[in-house]
Amino acid sequence: MRPDTPDSPVPSNTSSTIPSSDWQTLKTLFPYLWRYKARVIFALTFLVLAKVASVWIPLLLRDIVNHLTATPQAILLVPMALILGYGVLRLASTAFGELRDAIFAKVAQGAIRRVALETFNHLHQLSLNYHVNRQTGGVTRDISRGTRGIGSLLSFMLFNILPTILEISMITVILVTLYDWRFAVVTLGTIVVYTTFTIIVTEWRTQTRRVMNDLDSKANTKAVDSLLNYETVKYFGNEHFEAGRYNESLLKWETSAIKNEYSIGILNSGQSGIIAIGITMLVWLAADGVVKGTMTLGDLVAVNAFLIQLYSPLNILGMAYREIKQALTDMEKMFGLMREDAAIKDQPDAVTLATTAASVEFSDVDFGYDAKRQILHGVSFSIPAGQTVAVVGSSGAGKSTLSRLLFRFYDADKGAVRVNGRDIRELTQSSLRAHIGIVPQDTVLFNDTIYYNIAYGRTDASREEVIEAARSAHILVFIESLPDGWETTVGERGLKLSGGEKQRVAIARTLLKNPPILIFDEATSALDSKTEKAIQGELSSISADRTTLIIAHRLSTVVDADEILVLEQGRIVERGAHRALLAQDGLYARMWALQQTEEEIVEA
Repeated sequence: MRPDTPDSPVPSNTSSTIPSSDWQTLKTLFPYLWRYKARVIFALTFLVLAKVASVWIPLLLRDIVNHLTATPQAILLVPMALILGYGVLRLASTAFGELRDAIFAKVAQGAIRRVALETFNHLHQLSLNYHVNRQTGGVTRDISRGTRGIGSLLSFMLFNILPTILEISMITVILVTLYDWRFAVVTLGTIVVYTTFTIIVTEWRTQTRRVMNDLDSKANTKAVDSLLNYETVKYFGNEHFEAGRYNESLLKWETSAIKNEYSIGILNSGQSGIIAIGITMLVWLAADGVVKGTMTLGDLVAVNAFLIQLYSPLNILGMAYREIKQALTDMEKMFGLMREDAAIKDQPDAVTLATTAASVEFSDVDFGYDAKRQILHGVSFSIPAGQTVAVVGSSGAGKSTLSRLLFRFYDADKGAVRVNGRDIRELTQSSLRAHIGIVPQDTVLFNDTIYYNIAYGRTDASREEVIEAARSAHILVFIESLPDGWETTVGERGLKLSGGEKQRVAIARTLLKNPPILIFDEATSALDSKTEKAIQGELSSISADRTTLIIAHRLSTVVDADEILVLEQGRIVERGAHRALLAQDGLYARMWALQQTEEEIVEA
């Protein structure tokens, strides 16, 4: 994604590796800042003006002191211009600094927002395979640290590093021009030693910081994973076990954090020692100049004021460098997320699908989630527009994989999946998915209201349409019976609702979307028999003029399908209508007989 178009997808042709250097990270960030180039230029201008005013203050102070010490009566003759100039420079130094901060605020916050938004968008562009393998807690912590790191980097880079370098350069020029060359040598020597020491120790500390970040992400991942699986933890009474796993990660983080604090102490002590030696030498040179008559008392005051101004920036320089290194470290993983390659991409000439009637075809499709395990073997079938095809078979036969391929969460290893005769790889993903509605077996809801979750099927739908979708899914009476009605929150992943209630919300959401292609993946598996029969009739009604793929384990739900496919170990072993399959007396007939027997036992 280009920084100047935040709503477009992130380019997926970048390397998937995390930036190998701080320079690469800065290059990645720069376009987000330069988008506000006018503000950046104005901020830098005010930065320079603030430092010019700041450096000029000691020189005015020198002139005032020299004027006062010239004659005993000089106190009565101090030019008001010097006094007023001193005050104006003090004010200007502060005012220009505040203007710089105010102008740059939009740059910093805008960059943070755009990077966070692009990372969020890019994560949604990545394939299902990435999200299946991700650790949610670690990813969210990486993004959180990364966005904070941008703020720290910009703050210290513009407000500390650049002003410090500018101020040191100006003071060095003044010392060389007005005073003995030894002042400049001691000043620059101190800065070189200080900077070298800071860089060496900070580079060492950066490794510790990276370890801390990794351990922090792992600890957070364990915590989030445990909380998401709260019920499972309770089922098995493993609260202490989970606390132990979390504590184990925290103990490793604690050890790394203590090591980090020790390294800070070493760094601060060394920096203070180097600055103390440099300042002592400069004061000695100035005092010696006054004694020898080569410098005035005003010069001594000016040099001392310069030293005070240098002392603070040098301390800030060390601290700023540490913070910048930490910020760059924190940003590495976030930018690494943005460089994750999207396995499923739109072709440059991808076509937008726009139709109200769609046929679906699987043509000799082979597929496996990894090279070691092939799921589908030469699967071929078609669903004419407006007809219904059901796929049945044992668990692990590859039934749900068909829906994932049709949604293009994955691409077939061999063969093709077509809609209206066109390979779906030639279609834009957004338009393809807009034409498909699915009711999955495992329904996961947003931690929001029931209304929000149903309206999510079509976010621009009217309230009347949402209500009608709920009525068609046989959940309207339940919703209206709740104390908070439509504003009832469903909890994390919908845990406040029963499995059947969640399933009906998912059905209503899909009905609201109103797509030409429907997928029912065990859509009524969590419903009781009475509700299932009612909803089954409704599903049959809404799928009457739509292209429908039903994935089912309960055969009673697919008897009216135009064609039934029996999938076994990734291969279609039988196909035909319900009565024809029973007449074949094959695998489908045995499955039917077994389920009928089980239902009779349950009813008895």
